[in-house]
Amino acid sequence: MGKFLLWAVIILAILFVSRILSHQKANARQAASRRQDIESRDAAESMTRCAHCHIFLPRSEAYMSQGKTWCSAEHARLGLRK
Repeated sequence: MGKFLLWAVIILAILFVSRILSHQKANARQAASRRQDIESRDAAESMTRCAHCHIFLPRSEAYMSQGKTWCSAEHARLGLRK
């Protein structure tokens, strides 16, 4: 009976330690994921405004013409709104 209790305690201790280690790994993955989310938010792109319709859009999507920014080639063709 004594050997059985000893093995039961050893098995429970191993299970407990493995659970703690897996929990720490999961927390480390979550922390890394949070850091990536924060870094991606910090790398936000600057916005610009269309000279015709005045909507804001990312600078990489803007159409540059006549020294102004436009949301499309059509608005660049139409020019400034009167």
